[in-house]
Amino acid sequence: MGTQFESLSDQHIKFIGQQHLFFTGSAGPTGKVNISPKGMDSLRVLGPNRILWRNFTGSGNETAGHLAQNNRMTLMWCSFTKQPMILRAYGTARTLHPRDADWAELVAHFPDQLGMRQLYDMTIDMVQKSCGYAVPFFEHAGDRDTLKHWAADKGEDGIQTYWAERNAQTLDGAPTGIAKT
Repeated sequence: MGTQFESLSDQHIKFIGQQHLFFTGSAGPTGKVNISPKGMDSLRVLGPNRILWRNFTGSGNETAGHLAQNNRMTLMWCSFTKQPMILRAYGTARTLHPRDADWAELVAHFPDQLGMRQLYDMTIDMVQKSCGYAVPFFEHAGDRDTLKHWAADKGEDGIQTYWAERNAQTLDGAPTGIAKT
């Protein structure tokens, strides 16, 4: 078992800032568990027990649908470089859309980018650090710009249509709340 903490330490926050990739985990009360890789400039640590991350348009929208049913979330980072470590943050989160009252205040933590679908505001109740000795080495070659080009080609109206057609339900048929945006 790894070492557990009540909140993120300065060392944990520094480690998170050095990672180019993180993973999210969510699940409804029944159905499929979702684990999703995230990158780009999409995460901010707002305090030792609070993380904000923005979600871009994708082929699915599981996290939003899961959080509407069950607000548990796990975030995970793992080092692919010299320092072996896996860090997980466990807690609860809420989904925010542009229609929500505190959207403008929270989205201001990020640069503007077309295709941003939701924000997730996570309250951490436990942090766990483990060794990561079996995680392989990888070198970061850069961020992909494919999603930025896709969003620019679709435009705002095309993205809204895509959300209505492809992001309104989870794989298990639960509503994601995106259609109300």
